[in-house]
Amino acid sequence: MRKVYFIGAGPGDPELITIKGKKILEKADIIIYAGSLVNKALLAFAQKDTAIYNSASMTLTEVLKVIKQGIKSNKLVARLHTGDPSIYGAIREQMDALETMGISFEVIPGVSSFVASAASIKKEFTLPGVSQTVILTRVEGRTKVPKLEKLDKLAAHKTSMAIFLSVQMIDKVVEKLLCHYAPETKIAVIQRASWPDEIIVTGTLTTIAEAVKKANITKTAQILVGDFLGDEYEHSKLYDESFSHEYRKGKK
Repeated sequence: MRKVYFIGAGPGDPELITIKGKKILEKADIIIYAGSLVNKALLAFAQKDTAIYNSASMTLTEVLKVIKQGIKSNKLVARLHTGDPSIYGAIREQMDALETMGISFEVIPGVSSFVASAASIKKEFTLPGVSQTVILTRVEGRTKVPKLEKLDKLAAHKTSMAIFLSVQMIDKVVEKLLCHYAPETKIAVIQRASWPDEIIVTGTLTTIAEAVKKANITKTAQILVGDFLGDEYEHSKLYDESFSHEYRKGKK
């Protein structure tokens, strides 16, 4: 029996899909892709006779029906998700259903939009003396978040943070962050990171909401906040000439 492949499409640039993911798309008999987010240029890797489904208008039941029929007909099925499928990809419910049906599957990771966004603004999340932790989260909207994971509680750590699926509520995001971050804390909003029409807006917690509205950014954007966006940090020990480790003896 064939198996299903959950593939991370990457953030948008078709060259940022993994080699393994691309090879599966080239062989797939059926591709079900998250049409509202996945770059359609990736579908150019498919064979001419590949059956392609846009899951944007499909329910979970409909997606599973296509998968089940495909596997029953010994077809290779690719489920193409945006970014990395393990982050807000809603794949757990699909995988659990496949296990119940006795259908094998494999997950192929992808480049998430939060790292693509950091690349776009040329920043590093983990800076010595500044931040050694990255929090990935979202503000509460129609989808609830656990009580201890509400944005104002996570902001108490004042670490590097990447906020998904929340730019349409930028005022609420800023309000929650200001519970702990200073008003002058730097923040960046990157819409469609790695796409040709990428938009980058930067500012502070005091100015960012107005800037986002002026740029008309309402969806498909990452919000990055924290002192890692600043200019002050300590150099890494890794390349310090006085620091010894397994591969190099430090100079006194």
